[in-house]
Amino acid sequence: MVEPHFEMASLNAVKQQLRLTMKHRLGAVSHESAIVQSSTVANTLRNFKPYQDAKRVSIFLSMPTGEIQTDGIVKHALEAGKEVFVPYLHKNPSPSPDLPQRVMDMVRLNNLRDYESLKPDRWGIPSVDPGTVHERQRIFGGPDAHHSDQVLLDLILVPGVAFDIDSESGAIRRLGHGKGFYDYFINRHNAKAVSLGKQESSPVLLYGLALYEQFLTSPSEGAVPVGPLDQPLDGLLLGNGDVIIPSSRQNKTE
Repeated sequence: MVEPHFEMASLNAVKQQLRLTMKHRLGAVSHESAIVQSSTVANTLRNFKPYQDAKRVSIFLSMPTGEIQTDGIVKHALEAGKEVFVPYLHKNPSPSPDLPQRVMDMVRLNNLRDYESLKPDRWGIPSVDPGTVHERQRIFGGPDAHHSDQVLLDLILVPGVAFDIDSESGAIRRLGHGKGFYDYFINRHNAKAVSLGKQESSPVLLYGLALYEQFLTSPSEGAVPVGPLDQPLDGLLLGNGDVIIPSSRQNKTE
């Protein structure tokens, strides 16, 4: 019998190899193409029912290259009156050898001016000032004046390095950057929903946003390896205008 940690080490090695392959592939995507594709995704999203129906939306803030640029999406969501939450990384308040040292929360933007005041971090990603976090509504905060302990998201727009479709199950698979921030956040969010009795009535929806080059469509391009903690997606919006929905969800989105 293969020990679990050996299996995990093998899985991580395969994931890392695909990340290296994708790094070269995405390095060939021009800035102009990324901007056009980002605009296409933003326009698709505006007419997408799960987005239209969502009151509370989590939107990732983009790196300068290699992925969909979400600036226009954040601005549209704020202008549309949605409650917009963005990632905030911090040390795990409950350190344990079995848990990540750093974790992700989602904190709410106050308005467009607040968003435009965010400063880029060392990767060029707009980031929330840690000194303002205690003043904001956040998914894993509270009890506080913002009733953070009662807040759940309706929709999470998820980044990734690569995506594909499992040929057997039809599930949409996602390869992240390797830190596990989203998978761990989603598990915690689901646990909170269960504790509030809302997991069945209003489950959070997970949709990926991707450049077309991030979508692997043939075995020659590779396949996204997944483990037991990797979360399948409810759908994927691509830079060519396509919307990929798993067969298990198609009737629910029509």
